Amino acid sequence: MSTTEAGSNFPPGAAWRATATLAHRELVRFFRQRNRVFGALGQPLIFWGLFSLGLQSRQLGFAHFFPGTLAMILLFTAIFATISIIEDRREGFLQSVLVAPAPRWAMVLGKVLGGAAIALLQALLFLVLGWFALSMTSGPAEIVLAVILMAVIAVALTGLGFAIAWRMDSTHGFHAVMSVFLLPMWLLSGSFFPPGSGPLEWVVRANPLTYGVAGLRRYLTFADEAAATVAGPSAALCWIVSLGFAGAMLVAAWRAAGTRTTGDLL
Repeated sequence: MSTTEAGSNFPPGAAWRATATLAHRELVRFFRQRNRVFGALGQPLIFWGLFSLGLQSRQLGFAHFFPGTLAMILLFTAIFATISIIEDRREGFLQSVLVAPAPRWAMVLGKVLGGAAIALLQALLFLVLGWFALSMTSGPAEIVLAVILMAVIAVALTGLGFAIAWRMDSTHGFHAVMSVFLLPMWLLSGSFFPPGSGPLEWVVRANPLTYGVAGLRRYLTFADEAAATVAGPSAALCWIVSLGFAGAMLVAAWRAAGTRTTGDLL
């Protein structure tokens, strides 16, 4: 019986248990590597401080860059979490998962949810820091909506990282893609620089991460009036684009997992 046929007869409850097991493995693996925890939190703090201090001449304070820093935490943590796909293939773990009777969507969802949970946890730590350091004025409902939106963004970015990492044979190639594609994606999301006008305006507006950052900026407000920004996309548009981005990336990850690579034994 092929893996596809076996997966189609796999009990749904067992498939969801396989998903939860893989997600839990990603969390355990991450927290056992404390250097990853330190690096994922240290880099955003450095960027936040440097950009905030360097652009104070534009009357944009620390609070203005806070949502963009949250987006950076979600992006880099989610993307780096998917490097484990390349490592799992190299170590042979991924091959054992692929030949298991569980459907591939369970494997994809487990890896994506595990990586998204790691990204969300680190972003929540940074959110707590902002609450105490920047006199956040957001109400409880706004905080909840911001956290839910962060979770949606984390799922979307982890799904994107999965779809890219699945086709990579080495971590060097993955880092190259991250440098030329994912970093500009974050810089051109309005995280630090307003969209403004010009040729890059259309790139910023076409970037799905732009709407996640804009949504976070709407929900996370601070006492510092100097951090006020121009009106961006509506909250409804931010949710529609972010949810669509997450759904599209989950489908892309699932379809990518259905393709063979040179490292697969199937």
